[in-house]
Order: sequence, then C-alpha cells, then structure tokens
Amino acid sequence: MNIFRKKTVSDFNEAADHSGLKRKLTAFDLAALGIGSVVGTGIFVATGQGANHAGPAVTISYIIAAIVSALCALTYSELSSMFPVSGSTYSYSYVAFGEIIAWIIGWDLILEYLVSAAAVASGWSGTLVGILKDYGLAIPSALTTAPINGGIVDLPAVVITLIVTWILFIGVSESAKINNIIVGIKIFVILVFIVLGMTHINVANYHPFAPYGTTGIMTGASIIFFAFIGFDAVSTASEETKNPKRDVPMGLAMCLIAVIILYIAVSLILTGIVPFNTIDINNALPGALSRIGITWGSALVGVGAVIGMISTLLVTLYGQVRIFMVMSRDGLFPKRFAKVNKRFGTPGICTVITGVITAIMAGFLPLGVIMELCNIGTLFAFVIVSIGVIVLRKTMPDLERKFRCPGVPFTPILTVLFCIYLMAFLPGTTWVRFVVWLVLGLIIYFLYGYKNSKLNKS
Repeated sequence: MNIFRKKTVSDFNEAADHSGLKRKLTAFDLAALGIGSVVGTGIFVATGQGANHAGPAVTISYIIAAIVSALCALTYSELSSMFPVSGSTYSYSYVAFGEIIAWIIGWDLILEYLVSAAAVASGWSGTLVGILKDYGLAIPSALTTAPINGGIVDLPAVVITLIVTWILFIGVSESAKINNIIVGIKIFVILVFIVLGMTHINVANYHPFAPYGTTGIMTGASIIFFAFIGFDAVSTASEETKNPKRDVPMGLAMCLIAVIILYIAVSLILTGIVPFNTIDINNALPGALSRIGITWGSALVGVGAVIGMISTLLVTLYGQVRIFMVMSRDGLFPKRFAKVNKRFGTPGICTVITGVITAIMAGFLPLGVIMELCNIGTLFAFVIVSIGVIVLRKTMPDLERKFRCPGVPFTPILTVLFCIYLMAFLPGTTWVRFVVWLVLGLIIYFLYGYKNSKLNKS
C-alpha cells in the first residue's frame, strides 16, 4: 500500500484549470475575507472567555497568540505563492508529505472549520439574545440553549447558519461583496467601542494584572487562539483569485496587521472599563458599555457585533466548503460532492452538506466545547504547514516562490514549538476528542479514500 504517494505541481495546476470556479477576487477582497473571518466572535465573545482565565493580562495572551499567528502567516504565504490552489494545508501536505498525511490534515481542517463555524454561530446567537434581553425581548431559553446545558436547541444559531449557507450557494463574488460591506460595519463599531472606552478606563481594574500568573496567561492564549483562526481561509480562495501568487501573501499581510492592532486595543480597553470577572462572556463589548452607562453605545456595538459575526460565519463556511470540494475532487470523498453548480459557479452539494452539519453542531453543542476543539485542530494544522516549508525547501528548491518565508528553518521551527506549547495548555478532554476524531478519519480513509483516490486510479 502506497499511502505516501504524492501529488505534483502539474496535478494541482490541471485540477485548478478545470475546476469551473471563477477568478474574481483581488488582494483587497482576500484581506477583507481574512478580516471578516478573524474579527468576529474572537473579538466580540472570546475576549471575555480569555479574561476569565488571564484577567487583564488577556492582552498579553492576545499578543502571544498574535505572534504565533504571524509566524504561521509567513509559512502560509510561501506555500500559497508556490501552489495557488484551493485546499490550504491539505493541498500543501499532498505535495510535501504524501496522501495519508494530506488526508489527516484535510480531516483535521474539516474539524477546524466546521467547529469554528459552529462556534461563530453560537456566539452570534448569544450576542443577539443579550441585545434582545436588554430591550425586554426574551426568547425562551429552551430555544437558545444547547441540550447539554438544559435546553432543546440553539435556534438562532441554526437559522443564521442556514441563511449564510444560502448566500454562499449563490456565488463567491456576491458573497465577497456582502462580506466587504459587513467588514466595514464591524470595524466602524469596534472603533466606536475603542473611542468610547478610552475615556472610561479605571486603572484600578488592571490590578491585579495577572491574577492567575503565567499559567493563566498561557491558558488564555490557548483558548483565545480561536480569535485568530480564519486568516488561513484566505489561502483556500487561491483558485478564485485573479493573481494568487501575488494577492494571497498580500491579503494575508493586510489582514493580520489590522487584526492584531484591533484585538490588542479592544482587550486592553475592555478590561480597563470593567473588572475582568464581571465581563459577560456571551455579550462582552456591548455588556461592558452598558455597565458604564453608555446605553446608546452598547446598542450600536451590539448591533454591529450581530452584523459583523455574519461575515465571520460566511468566510469560515467558505473555507470548509473549498477544502471539502478539493478532497472530493481528489477522490478521497465521493467525487459528485465536488460538482460545481453551472448557474452559480459554486460547489453546491459541498455547500449544502457543510451548512447542514454546521447548523446541527451549532444548535446542539455548547460554545465552550466547540472553541476548544477548534483550537487544537488549527494548531495541529499550523504545525504541519511549518514543517512543510522546511521539507519543500529541500525537495523542491527550484520551484518559483513569489514570497519566501524569512529565517527558514528557524522561523518554521519556532512556529512549531509555539503551537505545541499552546496545545499543551488545552484541557485533556479536548485531546481525547481530537484523537477520537483522527481515528475515525483514518477508518474512513482506509475503507473508502485509499481505493477511490484519484492517484490510486491513475
């Protein structure tokens, strides 16, 4: 059994040329996709989650997570400039390590994106419920709470997931236009929060700055790393980008610079205007403004958060659909899943399946469990990408690289160490769930993927 058979660059180029996808996206669109994905639940919800573990030092947690994300972005930029195709880490691993590793990474990415999308939908629901409650409009808790927490279903999370799935179904350019508008709205309301909060900071709230010590800071970093998940979705859009070798690295850079500045500013101001242990983790920013008496600002930021998280969900689902499509195109899943809808130019079956599964997860799993699963899957993928840069520098030294990651092999090695360190701080139950997911994936590969693989048949 040749489970380490590899794809070639020509294999990727041929698949991309015959994919049926339309190349319409620019570097600005990609940056907006990244910002749309990253600046959402991570800033409106995860900030409160991280503060529960790190206190005001959650700002340090964000800086640590930002450093790891920036290092990862450098490695992603090199590989995306070498292989301008959909599939992200999965596609890169197929070239560097072979089919079995590519399958493991692809299966891992499915976990990352599905769980991330479900977390965004769940966070969106919590924010919406919080805003409606402030105005005396209460939705029955049984219809906004997962069964494990005593409810029936998180209905708002299910509804918004299905609406976004429909938007993705009708076309990538239409989705990008909607995303660009929403990104503009959410950046505006975040800036409103920063300006209003700066004048109400109480320095006493910063003491003690790190109530739970280094362990709390690192635990916070491992949890809020979820906040930076999504920039890799930029690389999944390569096949729909006008000039992917130039635009993908540029889009990644613009996205991360904007995100890092916004996250650090928001976390510093949030923990300065209210005590960290009083932050409403489901309605962090609007709730903080409401506590200090700025009700109009709370309402504005709340509405912006609800609108803004829609783009996060849109881009996260987009990334999952494209990875699902590429794996199906390679025969590891049924090839009919990869069929592109002639009218809309989108992988319709993949889109519907992804949307339905995400809606089920968002409706029936609690946010905390979802976030932890998402983080471990993403960090694992980043480890493989970083190793892939080192391997491909040796095995494909002459292949054109429009962008070269600086400091190889030291930068990728440092990235690997950072990712493993953050993974070590995740709960043991999260590791168990992750291992079970990987074992299930291997069973599917050996029962279906291996014999139906396009490489096996050729």
